[in-house]
Amino acid sequence: MNLDRLHPQARAALGAQVRVPLTVDNLAEVRASMVDATAAEVGPGPEVRAVSDVDAGGVPARLYTDGEGRPTLVYAHGGGWVMGDLATHDGLCRHLARVTGWAVLAVDYRRAPEVPFPGAVDDVSAATDWARRAGPVALAGDSAGGHLAAVVARRARDAGRPVAAQVLICPVIDPAMAYPDLDDYGLHRDEMRFFWDAFAPAAIDRSVPDLDPFRAPLAGLPPAVVITAELDILRDEGERYAAALLAAGVPVISVRYQGVNHNFVRKLAIFDAAHAAVAQIAAGLQCHSAPADTA
Repeated sequence: MNLDRLHPQARAALGAQVRVPLTVDNLAEVRASMVDATAAEVGPGPEVRAVSDVDAGGVPARLYTDGEGRPTLVYAHGGGWVMGDLATHDGLCRHLARVTGWAVLAVDYRRAPEVPFPGAVDDVSAATDWARRAGPVALAGDSAGGHLAAVVARRARDAGRPVAAQVLICPVIDPAMAYPDLDDYGLHRDEMRFFWDAFAPAAIDRSVPDLDPFRAPLAGLPPAVVITAELDILRDEGERYAAALLAAGVPVISVRYQGVNHNFVRKLAIFDAAHAAVAQIAAGLQCHSAPADTA
């Protein structure tokens, strides 16, 4: 590892979470390690006007409002479709609600391997349909949650009910897993292999658009904000997807943050860049806060 490439805050982030061997038998401990690191990585987040746990079309979710509360940003948490929950992303969702002025609906989707594909996709789709009853919606997610946001945004377009925007933070996009040589900076390709195998086991065809967003026609998808990290193995596929969206005529804001590693945006207690990225997300959403679809 070349530590000179890492921002000092990224070096601190590498030690914030205890690394637990990633195996099916060890899932409870792996999940707990992410929860246990949340206070140090994310912090409590700001106070917002209202936070309530809701049933979003049969899917457990948490609704944050700070202001008028509409439109709604439907948020899918990261964690390789395997880890993460409402607690690990509570601080980030509070920041998003405060800075954007949108309501934020965090979706507690069913996780793999207990519920593999398409469980999580279906849950985020159902929660999005529930949220749109109150007004316009956009989709957002980090890491594996970015994959879910991208897929559900395309599903919504195909159903004739497009969302206002999509925000993809260090997203998982490509099941081919053709990663750059950045494994030493946090997320490792062996971890991604485990996550993909848990979410889409060998019997599942990973070439379908609901697993490989590159396989779908991209024209007509909602405007996108794509945030990547220089020292993240997912960097290249996120940026290739942003370029593909742009080539298809989709408005795109795509920004690579230098010197930081995977999913820095969630780690608001560590990274100054995380706060800059949240402000950038808010600016991107402001451009699309009054979409034509208000069904």
